[in-house]
Amino acid sequence: MSEPLSLSLGQQFELERMSRAIDDTADLQALQGIAKQLLQAWHSQKAATQWVMRQQLGAPSQFGAGQPNTWGQEA
Repeated sequence: MSEPLSLSLGQQFELERMSRAIDDTADLQALQGIAKQLLQAWHSQKAATQWVMRQQLGAPSQFGAGQPNTWGQEA
């Protein structure tokens, strides 16, 4: 069985930095901006993880699934 995921020291510091920024912000618009940035980052990470899993498993891409890859080929 694989080891559980853990944050690197740098990631832990960044998490703490962002947590403190959220705690120190009383401005609703600023908090909304932070929340949107975090949401974007979370979805980007989720998409990247899914892409890596597809690459490792050799699963076809959701774009053009079942069709041959014609990128970079001359017509």
